[in-house]
Amino acid sequence: MNWDWQVFCEDTIERQVVQGCFGKNGDVTYLDWLLSAWGWTISVSLCALVIALVVGSIVGTLRTLPDRPWTVRLGNAWVELFRNIPLLVQIFLWYHVVPAIFPALKQVPGFLLVVLALGFFTSARIAEQLRAGILALPRGQRYAGMALGFTTFQYYRYVLLPMAYRIIIPPLTSESMNIFKNSSVAFAVSVAELTLFAMQAQEETSRGIEVYLAVTALYMISAFVINRIMAFIEKRSRIPGFIAAGGSGGH
Repeated sequence: MNWDWQVFCEDTIERQVVQGCFGKNGDVTYLDWLLSAWGWTISVSLCALVIALVVGSIVGTLRTLPDRPWTVRLGNAWVELFRNIPLLVQIFLWYHVVPAIFPALKQVPGFLLVVLALGFFTSARIAEQLRAGILALPRGQRYAGMALGFTTFQYYRYVLLPMAYRIIIPPLTSESMNIFKNSSVAFAVSVAELTLFAMQAQEETSRGIEVYLAVTALYMISAFVINRIMAFIEKRSRIPGFIAAGGSGGH
């Protein structure tokens, strides 16, 4: 097999190898393009993750409120809506259908629409995990908070949610890693992330093996960094005797 890694040092116009592999004076090499695409992938993923955590936490909490049947139904509807439609279809809906229904959104950049689609899709999964985490807690914790005179907001804020988040850190780690991998669907609406780079660079250079190996490595690095960050958080937030030690297992 004849690999040619110098393809990343070529400029994208004349296909000449550039010294140092980085373009100068306005020239762009495939390495410049690859790193730029990685930046877009990270940007999409992190912005979507923030939305997913905020919205998922709110919806997941609403689904467990006592004596609030309509609030629970609203949360259930959100989860069923976003987790039962394929992510790629949701991307197209946000990019093509939603702006047609709401003309004000026609001026919104495609990047933001992809972030919203990916964030809401993941929020439904996080909401379900948080609901499971809250319901897994002994009822006595809720009653203890009520006995102390806490309002519903206060015993969720100070008693239930801190414990529930500790319980769901392992599945939350998986969701955080998945969001980097799921960001690859952004290529479908021409967001210049890694998958779109791989498709275009492979077509221009005919060096698909090198291009796809490099892109695969960057996806793995991104997901692995998130894994290590979440493992650190899990280790620091663990309560001995309440949550089983995770040991050296992965997520």
